[in-house]
Formats: sequence, C-alpha cells, structure tokens
Amino acid sequence: MNDKLGMVLRALFFIVVALALCGVIFTFAGYSAPLMFQSIAEGAFLRSGAVGQSLRWALPLFITAVGVAISFRAGYFNIGAQGQFYVGAIFAAFAAEWLNGAPAVIVIPACFAAGMAGGALWALWPGLLRLRSGTDEVITTLMGNFLAGLLLVYVTAGPLKDPSGSGQQASSRPLDAAYRISNSLGLSPTIIGIALVVGIGAWLLVNRTAFGVLTSLAGRNATMVQWQGARLWSLGLSSFLISGALAGLAGTIELMGPNGRLAGGFLPAHGFTAILIALVANFSVIGTAFVAFFFGGLASAALYLPIMAGLPAAAIDIINASIALFITARSRLVDRLLGLGRRSA
Repeated sequence: MNDKLGMVLRALFFIVVALALCGVIFTFAGYSAPLMFQSIAEGAFLRSGAVGQSLRWALPLFITAVGVAISFRAGYFNIGAQGQFYVGAIFAAFAAEWLNGAPAVIVIPACFAAGMAGGALWALWPGLLRLRSGTDEVITTLMGNFLAGLLLVYVTAGPLKDPSGSGQQASSRPLDAAYRISNSLGLSPTIIGIALVVGIGAWLLVNRTAFGVLTSLAGRNATMVQWQGARLWSLGLSSFLISGALAGLAGTIELMGPNGRLAGGFLPAHGFTAILIALVANFSVIGTAFVAFFFGGLASAALYLPIMAGLPAAAIDIINASIALFITARSRLVDRLLGLGRRSA
C-alpha cells in the first residue's frame, strides 16, 4: 500500500476509535452517545450556517497548523504555537494602538506585519537555544506558552487595558471598525484569501523548493543533509521562524477579525489543537486543510452540544485529547494491516 494512503487510513482509523471511546465514556457518564454524535454532525456540518461556522474556526487553525507542520517536518518540535499565537496578537494590537487614526490601508498591513514579526520573534529564542546549545526545544517552546500567556494578562490589564471595561475580564480597547477584517462571525473574503495564500505558498515551499526537500530530509536524516552541503542550523532556524510567523498571523486574524480586541486567555487551546491537526495530517499541507476543517467542525459543535445533547462544551476537549492519545501512540498491528509495518519497526 502507498505510504501516504496508509498514513491517512491510519489517522482515520484512530479518529474513529477515539470517537467510539468517547461515546462509551459519555454513555457511562449518563449521556446519550447517539445524540452526542448527532449533535456534533449537526453543529459542525448539517444545520444551516454550520459550514460557515466550521470554517470560521478552521481557517486560523489551518494557518497555525501549516507552520507547525513545516517545523515538525524539519525535525524541530515546536510546541509553542499557542505562545506565538498570543505574542503575534499582542504585537498587532500595539501596532493598531500606535497607528490609531491612520488610514486602514496603512494600519491593516502594518498590523499583519507586526503580528507575524511577533510570532517569529517568540519562536526565535527557543530556535537559537536548540541550534546553538542543544537545549530541548519541546521544553523551551512549551514554557514559552506560559510566558506568553502571562504577557497577555499583563498587556490587557496594563498598557492596553480598556478603561471602560467591566472588570470581569481584562481586555484591550476595541479596534476601530475600519481596521476589522471581519465581523464577529469571523468569516470574510479577506480571511479566506489569506488562508488560500498561506496554503498555496506552503505547498509550493514544501513540494517545489530545495528548502522543502532539505527540511523534509533533515527531519529523517540530519547527517544526510550535512553531506549535501546544506547548513542544518539555517534550515532549522528558518522552520522555527516560519512556524512562529504563521502562528502570529493567525493571532492577528483573531484580533482583527471575530474578536476585535485582546482578552486575557482567549482561545487557550488554539495552538495545541493546531499541533494535533498537523500530526493527524502527517505534516501534509493538503491533509492539514481537510483535518483543520474537521477540527473546526468540532469547535463549532462545541457551541451546539449543550443545547442538543446536554453535554458541556468541554466534551470537545475530551474528544480532541482522545484523538491525540491514539494518533501519537504506535500500534504495530494496525501499521502492519495498513502495510506500514516496516516503517514502525
């Protein structure tokens, strides 16, 4: 069997197993599993407006997950997408604050540039630590998430605090309507266009450039890349910066699109869901698009579950965690059945 097809079937198999396991768990907890699955299907894809709502969550997830996939393909495990997402949004918010009153044609591009720069900067220091001193990037990027979360709390309660806020949640001053790229629904031609540009650009980068070939090879055999005369540190640092910049771009989209302001601790699972999407898609750009839509559907269904099935919205987090558990686990039996036995050995 073709390896790529086998990996897709493997991911689908484990997603089904994870959903079945969650059905059993929720049944024992006193909920109806069939009603849960019906609610997920209707909330994600079948009810009126569900596809648009699923896209609202899927597009920023796709952008972040593409960056994660590029980093992982190169063999660098950037677990800091959540922190890079936050710092990108913070940089964009400061840019909007400083340029407030300027024409939108200046402010909007400046905010996007600042957001991508912020995300890249937050990925730069763990990348340098890994490449210069051998520090484990899993630990540094994971800790970076907590630092970025504290930074977000600081700026929303300090420099960017909205003085007219209720005090129940720290938040920044709302963006001027002229600087918004979507309404609160979070779906607009601008956001769709950005996601398309990112997807096409990432696919070309991964599949049609020397950088894509070398980073993919570096993730499997770094010594071989050095034999080819490539600079391993340059490839690694570039993958970190691209990953961080795309996470920062997604944070900027959330700020200038559906949220319209920064809020303490907003979308706390975004980066981790993006990592899961990249893993399920086996770091394929096209696969990431489909998987992001699926997880966007789950996020959309989280708003529908309490109404239809009586389940708390946090049930989606349990489903995501179950999928992550099975996807990251090795099963020699499944791999052999799908013709992947040699790769798992």
